[in-house]
Amino acid sequence: MLENEANPTISKSTGLPRKRFYRARAHSNPLSDSHFPVPVSPSRFDLSGHYPQFFPSYDQVDCSKKIRFADIGCGFGGLLISLATLFPETLMIGMEIRDKVTEYVKERILALRMTNPGQYQNISVVRTNSMKYIPNYFEKGQLLKMFFLFPDPHFKEKNHRRRVISPHLLDEYAYVLGIGGIIYTITDVEELGDWMKACLANHPMFEALTREELEVDPVVKLLNSATEEGQKVARNGGQTFQAVYRRIVPSVC
Repeated sequence: MLENEANPTISKSTGLPRKRFYRARAHSNPLSDSHFPVPVSPSRFDLSGHYPQFFPSYDQVDCSKKIRFADIGCGFGGLLISLATLFPETLMIGMEIRDKVTEYVKERILALRMTNPGQYQNISVVRTNSMKYIPNYFEKGQLLKMFFLFPDPHFKEKNHRRRVISPHLLDEYAYVLGIGGIIYTITDVEELGDWMKACLANHPMFEALTREELEVDPVVKLLNSATEEGQKVARNGGQTFQAVYRRIVPSVC
């Protein structure tokens, strides 16, 4: 008899979706046009389908409750799952461009909600192109944390414009981050790590966290371990390169 004969995409032992049914290309071209719905403005982003426990319907909106964490290119959702119980009252969303991967994360979250009543209600995922549509989802100063974990390195110089951390995109991230909000980046590609760190260091609206701040931040410990990519690097004994920066008010000369 087949495992979970009624629905082979779901593991009978864990109740979670089986990843092999949701495999997709490792990366997508963020500059290509994709056909998926995008809210015309943050106020038109319907949260009721993402967080039904907090927003029973589109009309019943708690204006004080907003998404505060965004995992850009969230992959299979490992970081979201880890953060959900660490910050149970904070709404978070993963943003992923690949349709099959997005569907997997949706199914994973739904399964976790069913098997853990009252938990994982604060996380969700949306299929979108964050390099184009960040301002469509978040208001000025709305976010407290943004995550860019193991992004596509786009090795060729002509493709550096596709990198998710770049000077002009940092302007957008600075807009949606509140003062004191933090950007977390990590990669196993040294050249990309140097690139992201340089972009952040040279931007007037960001400053690096101190070593002491990094050591006491519980989120930093998850950067290596929470994602599939991070776990793979750890298994292979690879090295990672982090850059963690805070949104600041630029100094006036």
